[in-house]
Amino acid sequence: MWVCRTLWEVRTPALLRRRLLPASGCRRPAAASYSASAEPSRVRALVYGQHGHPTKVVELKSLELAAVGGSDVHVKMLAAPINPSDINMIQGNYGLLPKLPAVGGNEGVGQVVAVGSSVTAVKPGDWVIPATAGLGTWRTEAVFSEEALLSIPSDIPLHSAATLGVNPCTAYRMLMDFEQLQPGDSVIQNASNSGVGQAVIQIAAALGLRTINVVRDRPDIQKLTDRLKTLGAEHVITEEELRKHEMKNFFKDMPQPRLALNCVGGKSSTELLRHLAPGGTMVTYGGMAKQPIIASVSQLIFKDLKLRGFWLSQWKKDHSPGQFKELILTLCDLIHRGQLTAPACSEVPLEDYQSALETSMQPFLSSKQILTI
Repeated sequence: MWVCRTLWEVRTPALLRRRLLPASGCRRPAAASYSASAEPSRVRALVYGQHGHPTKVVELKSLELAAVGGSDVHVKMLAAPINPSDINMIQGNYGLLPKLPAVGGNEGVGQVVAVGSSVTAVKPGDWVIPATAGLGTWRTEAVFSEEALLSIPSDIPLHSAATLGVNPCTAYRMLMDFEQLQPGDSVIQNASNSGVGQAVIQIAAALGLRTINVVRDRPDIQKLTDRLKTLGAEHVITEEELRKHEMKNFFKDMPQPRLALNCVGGKSSTELLRHLAPGGTMVTYGGMAKQPIIASVSQLIFKDLKLRGFWLSQWKKDHSPGQFKELILTLCDLIHRGQLTAPACSEVPLEDYQSALETSMQPFLSSKQILTI
């Protein structure tokens, strides 16, 4: 028998916020645990005992469901996505890593089956999502600590619920925390077809912000452009177009962006910096190119550009559960109003996890893999 406990994220400095959430001290999360056994309990989970290539180290195993204690919640998982951070965790290339062996998955939605005698925040039938990273959502059922879960409305679409806790939260916070943007201001981003990128487009549109969305060129570029514009993108341009001299004319009719959102690094981030307005900020939340960000001395001195980073795990650690709850409810309100939808998703049964993992690591991925349980 082996036991794995929830891994809590590291603390970061508080961020400036435009739309203030209630101030509070840092939370003290409690760990959730599970036990595993070879007995055919039919509680199935995707487990990895070492770091490496996901399709080689992840295995579908039977686990013994832990007993429900007084402050525990028995959850039946409904759906859980495969995110880049999940892949990086399995590979051992992420900012926080759970003790091994571990169940994969940091995001998803489940339904409460039973609760312990002292549980007050949720009840059977409620939909819940992880309050923190490291819970291990790629499984059929689990027993978690009450503090490790957050209840959400059960009247939103399943895909929206399953993908609510990471990408839309990251998009919202980056739009709100770094620049005092006003309706009509512009934002530029790369990796615009990513889960975060699609959320940025929609949330920005709801806030009255104009977006310049940079994507890699591909055979179906027009199809992608049309899809992003349907979400609310004002402009969709390729990395190659962004480097052209003609981009100077582009900003004659478009205000220079004061905020740039970088998930790529390398040359792509250099181009974002080149088009930022003086005093603007580039926020980096990913590094798909695995290349460093290079900023010239003149950009830092004469344009006074600011380079910042954002990691949702750190934001959550630095804020109270109530503040995260309010963030989630704000996003749910956008979903209810039809202003925020889930990214394109492909449902994959849990037992077909190998193909889902392989697909999730392919370039030009147009559909997020969702494990249905």
